[in-house]
Amino acid sequence: MRLLLKALTRIPLPILYGFGFVAYAIVFHVMRWRRDYAEADVANAFPEKTSKERAEIVQRCYRNLADTVVEAFWGFGASTEAIKARVTFEDPELIRQAIDRRQTLLLLAAHHGNWEWLLLAAGAYFPIPIDVVYQPQRIHVLDAFLREARCRFGGKLIPRKEFVYELMSHAGEPRAYALIADQTPRQQDPKYWTRFLRQDTAFFMGADKIARFLESPVYFVSMKRVRRGHYSVRLDVLAEPPYDDIDDALVVERYARSLERAIIESPSDWLWLQKKWKYAKPKPGEDKRTEGLPVRART
Repeated sequence: MRLLLKALTRIPLPILYGFGFVAYAIVFHVMRWRRDYAEADVANAFPEKTSKERAEIVQRCYRNLADTVVEAFWGFGASTEAIKARVTFEDPELIRQAIDRRQTLLLLAAHHGNWEWLLLAAGAYFPIPIDVVYQPQRIHVLDAFLREARCRFGGKLIPRKEFVYELMSHAGEPRAYALIADQTPRQQDPKYWTRFLRQDTAFFMGADKIARFLESPVYFVSMKRVRRGHYSVRLDVLAEPPYDDIDDALVVERYARSLERAIIESPSDWLWLQKKWKYAKPKPGEDKRTEGLPVRART
């Protein structure tokens, strides 16, 4: 299996796009994998759009996902120059200024655009250690391959359960920590509820705690699909220290608003298949373990 995965990284991208189209056709038209969930979520998020417009968003989402997967394999074998030719940063000076100040950065990204190329591109552009929180794969061979491929340009994958230990171990060292923060917390986890794409939505609380512990600036990392196989990355400041007198959920609320704007601008580039709305917001008086924090005022 490992040899097969490595072989895929050597195939030219135009040929991989052909494989991706076949996979898209099977998953979308034949298997209809998670289409009911995606169609329902898109309808709830964009009730003002016509049924045809919503269907186009869902279909384009599957096409984009197929492209993202095959682009990831190509990227796992690409050179730094090849990655730089396909991913550009609109405001790289923000990262370089932080590096010059020897600051630790917190980068919040999402499943929008090609998230697999983000770590590769950041490693190719910036001379700073970048640690990414991730969930290990159940298949050991696949997990080992992904760890090696994603970290080719200096990044590091940190299993979610080991993240706190890593933070403590490197406290005070200038580096960047990256989280793909649009995943849904488990029902028993602490969470923050806010209105997001017209729905009560749960977000992880960890970003605010990490920012305070590190006293680091927080950036929202958005990725725009310029054309097929080419992306532009933008950094927006979500919060900066000191954090003494600010809302406990300032970072996550601003992240939700920034992500919402990015999705509205390009809805088919978001991963609607990930089941963002897995459970409803508990009513007052229900199980406190799943209630999370109340909705805060938007800032």
